[in-house]
Amino acid sequence: MSLQTKVRDRVPIETAIWLVDEQPQKLSASSLLSERELEDMIVSSPKILSDEWMLIGRQERTVSGGIVDLLAIAPDGGLVLIELKRHRTPREVVAQALDYACWVEGLEADAIAAIYARFSENADFSKDFADFFGAPLDEDTLNENHQIVIVAAQLDESSERIVGYLNERSIAINVLFFQVFELESQKLLSRAWLLDPDETQVASATVSRPSKDREREPWNGEIYANYGHGETRDWAEGRKFGFVSAGGGSWYSKPLKTLKQGDRIWVKAPGFGFVGVGEVVGPRQSIHDFQSKTDEGAKPALEVLSGASYHREHQDDPDKMEYFVPINWIHAVPLEQAINEIGLFGNQGTVCRPTTPSWRTTVDRTEAALESGLARGE
Repeated sequence: MSLQTKVRDRVPIETAIWLVDEQPQKLSASSLLSERELEDMIVSSPKILSDEWMLIGRQERTVSGGIVDLLAIAPDGGLVLIELKRHRTPREVVAQALDYACWVEGLEADAIAAIYARFSENADFSKDFADFFGAPLDEDTLNENHQIVIVAAQLDESSERIVGYLNERSIAINVLFFQVFELESQKLLSRAWLLDPDETQVASATVSRPSKDREREPWNGEIYANYGHGETRDWAEGRKFGFVSAGGGSWYSKPLKTLKQGDRIWVKAPGFGFVGVGEVVGPRQSIHDFQSKTDEGAKPALEVLSGASYHREHQDDPDKMEYFVPINWIHAVPLEQAINEIGLFGNQGTVCRPTTPSWRTTVDRTEAALESGLARGE
């Protein structure tokens, strides 16, 4: 199977719509007046792109004189470069987006805050980020990864091959196709992704890359994971029943699919510190399928877990429900014994594979602290 075929199999890029009736009527294809009209619609309703991205910039000029159409930010602080085709040939817009990505990669926290101030009339970037995502902005991990989204009505075959080639080599780039249809006096907008957007997001978020002025090194095989202790999940239960979990949106839960049996993960509870290291012993499972091991045998998680909500309110929504990965803990400590030393690695993603020297140091220091605590009988 060719790469082009694999890309085309992911999602349809041409859409036809029929009006449901005794005599189904196919809607006529139409178009927007301009791509600026589409950009205005996206700014007015960013969920047209994604309900997990926050728009932070529009028509920003790069150091080389180019103009970035839209800039967004993901929950982990990764940036999303969004380019509309704007009468350029598909191959030109792909090349242009890659050029702009070189500029995006070098943006530091103060430059990103300035971009947001221009976009939102001097609003508070950190506050608005926290309000939007329900978690504080960590400037140390801001813009550690980024992805590219090209918005177009169509794409030629060579550009499809280029996008597929780049994704195969861990460059997170995707294409969002829009089509317009007429229904009486109204126009309807449909969208279709060239690649699964969740997979592109995961590819971007699960590799923690330092900014270009920081040192990087080969990944050491050790995986970092966040365990968000609070109203939605309880670390005491994760420690007792052997699991990590995430939910509330596919951006949070999809990265758990990258964990494979035998992987070793180091778990941090944000706001507390590192609380455990363990080995993955099974695949990601939904809250309906995950079984908790009790003294009376395995029981459904919904029956056993009572320390937090685990997004029970979304248990019928596959995108927002809680998902679990079973873990055999090698060392795991209560929150009050969490290891939170200065200089230890941190990331806002659910799972990542860090390539910074601080990660190697974090693993060594955390392992020593956990083993020392066990030796003292803590």
